Amino acid sequence: MTTPVNPTETSAWKELSAISSGFAPDLRGWFAQDEQRTSDLTFDAADLRVDMSKNLVTKEVMASLVKLADEVNLRERMDAMFAGERINVTENRSVLHTALRLPKDASLVVDGQDVVADVHEVLENVYAFARKVRSGEWVGVTGKPIETVVNIGIGGSDLGPVMAYEALKPYAKEGLSARYISNIDPTDAGEKTKDLDPETTLVIVASKTFTTLETLTNARVVREWLLSGLEESGALEGKTREEAVRKHFIAVSTALDKVEAFGIDPKNAFGFWDWVGGRYSVDSAVGTSLAIVLGPEVFEDFLAGFHAMDEHFRTTPWEENVPALMGLLNVWYTNFLGAHTHAVLPYSQFLHRFPAYLQQLTMESNGKRVTWEGEAVSYQTGEVFWGEPGTNGQHAFYQLIHQGTRLIPADFIAFANPAWPLKDGEADMHELFLGNFFAQTKALAFGKTEAEVRAEGTAEAVVPARIFEGNKPSTSIMAPALTPSVLGQLIALYEHITFTQGIVWGIDSFDQWGVELGKVLAIELTPAVAGDREVLEKQDQSTQSLISYYLEHREK
Repeated sequence: MTTPVNPTETSAWKELSAISSGFAPDLRGWFAQDEQRTSDLTFDAADLRVDMSKNLVTKEVMASLVKLADEVNLRERMDAMFAGERINVTENRSVLHTALRLPKDASLVVDGQDVVADVHEVLENVYAFARKVRSGEWVGVTGKPIETVVNIGIGGSDLGPVMAYEALKPYAKEGLSARYISNIDPTDAGEKTKDLDPETTLVIVASKTFTTLETLTNARVVREWLLSGLEESGALEGKTREEAVRKHFIAVSTALDKVEAFGIDPKNAFGFWDWVGGRYSVDSAVGTSLAIVLGPEVFEDFLAGFHAMDEHFRTTPWEENVPALMGLLNVWYTNFLGAHTHAVLPYSQFLHRFPAYLQQLTMESNGKRVTWEGEAVSYQTGEVFWGEPGTNGQHAFYQLIHQGTRLIPADFIAFANPAWPLKDGEADMHELFLGNFFAQTKALAFGKTEAEVRAEGTAEAVVPARIFEGNKPSTSIMAPALTPSVLGQLIALYEHITFTQGIVWGIDSFDQWGVELGKVLAIELTPAVAGDREVLEKQDQSTQSLISYYLEHREK
């Protein structure tokens, strides 16, 4: 393992610091002076067309960013990741989410084990089960075919599958749908199951260790809901509860003993490996709900999209490497121009959960304060990722992006062809929709001057609030359509953006120790919440006060 390079000590970092001192972006001027700016800063990666020309960069900035990639050994670390070296240092693990989408005829031996063969063995088992459900061969305990798949998981076992399901709904088999339960708030399980028929429901419990508090609590609650419903309707007559669980529950887990103790047949448990982090696992068995509802063929296309972007990242020079360049741009904004947040704005309602998915991917990965060798960093790491679909966001928070005082880089995502080519009379709705997409990046980049406001014939009404500074950076990402492959490409794009930033900052992007403390304290505090005064008295005064308020007002 190589020692992380302190980026602030590289010559490229010093160059970028010098450039940023007194940096005066002028997108209007830059475009006017350089007819090649758009072509020079537009790149293709698999099916994605990515226009970076509206970013606050010059050729000098881009050259220094590429130099920075070399000076922090990005290529070496990338090769180590793809080869299965243990770059997750704090957990001593390989980082091999890219192996999940390698083709079947590939081979990658790590610690004496061909991980590609292992991956495809699990995939074939998932696909075989999915085909049984889709064909009607697999039925519930009363002989009825499955109509609803309920996935119970949290974090990566929920955010990825639900995002991908929402994005690819047009590919779902007719008469088959999915729902996702994650929050331990009883509202989630209650609302998701209240109108379902237990006889036609299949439940997936997704927990690698089968110990996740939220997931196992919800799984027990849903198991009782299903069994009680079957008993109340008389559907269990002549059958046992154990039979019902085995016909209506499967698992995504490697803890087969715990799976069996829950009542699930271990033959219907699909595993994954410790070299797959939760937030990188949607393309593993964690995506079983997708394979069932969308179909194995769709899932294969999904995986192929990931692999196409992996190959682009692995083989393309930094000067044309889209994930690397986007990651380096994020470093430029974060460390040199003072940006704190990053907006992701998909102009596709199907991608309405994509920003939430990216929140975990990016912030759980790069929200770190020490290097992978444990040294405190002396520079900013991570960004706050957020967003909503257009055009909804335009009527909510775009005001701040356009005219606020904060620098907010934004990624705009759109597709040439819609899933629903609807018209309003003779007007094509998608054309109107994408008119907004194109207009927003133009307005952010170039703004509106006082002279332009006066030219509109409203000179006497010119006030500063009507003037737009411009120079608000954006990247535009387009593809022909939102297909399974394109969705895989988009996810892998942001995985590798995140990786690039992590390497520049010298941090371990693949652990998440910051998630653990709250979990431990929650377990310790729960007895106090249940009324244990001895535990309550050991808490700090604020926590005591809050729990006391709860105990006084909880109706039982």
